[in-house]
Amino acid sequence: MSSPASDPPISAVIITFNEADRIGDCLASLAFCAEIVVVDSGSTDDTRAIAEAAGARVLVRPFDGFRSQKQFAVDQATHDWVLCLDADERVSPELRASILAARDAGFADAAGYRFARLSEYFGKFLRRGNAYPDRVLRLFDRRRGGWRGDREIHEAASVDGAVRALAGDLIHYPYRSLMQQLSKTERYARMMAEYEFSRGKRASLGKLVFSPAWRFWRGYVFRLGFLDGWHGLVYAYVRANYVRQKTIMLWLLQEGRPLDTPER
Repeated sequence: MSSPASDPPISAVIITFNEADRIGDCLASLAFCAEIVVVDSGSTDDTRAIAEAAGARVLVRPFDGFRSQKQFAVDQATHDWVLCLDADERVSPELRASILAARDAGFADAAGYRFARLSEYFGKFLRRGNAYPDRVLRLFDRRRGGWRGDREIHEAASVDGAVRALAGDLIHYPYRSLMQQLSKTERYARMMAEYEFSRGKRASLGKLVFSPAWRFWRGYVFRLGFLDGWHGLVYAYVRANYVRQKTIMLWLLQEGRPLDTPER
């Protein structure tokens, strides 16, 4: 997994929790990196054993937020150029070639690089709508950036300096089942509602009515999500429902209503 001494080495970092069924393919796609660091949140399956067998350096840290966990992983890397992935992502051959070309040029033109993320959705890759290209900044010089801010959900890396785009897709397998997606989006909706409420943001009747509808029509119609067939339709509906759930939860919080069943 080593690179020529003249080229800036890359540390790949991944956060995990019970990813035994997916971590192997993720690690295999990172074989071009000088090292792989896995920060696990206490998996009860074989995630850590699989990662160690693949040559990764595995650390265990209690989970306290996505942003915090990812920044901790970045801080543990040996090298300053880091490539951040989730266990459900893989570097495509085209993206790997683009990353290596940028590395061979010494990463001279940027402090970070972003690239498109291509998501698989129940047997089909979504190439339209709100799902694609979903460009993410995942390769950067940690001396000039990282996972910054105080938002632990829908976290994003940022850098001080130029950001360039690389060709190729980051392949994403986000959901094991529809029920897992629904559970995940409900959890994320609550986290975002609580974050926005803490920052003083408030919902309105207009947002409650129109925001979910706009999310659906923007992705399904204006961004041509309908060209992805029934997969695009279901995806657009579920993502619109996420907006609806988040707005309802924010509304309840500002009205002083509990989101959980009160204890008796």
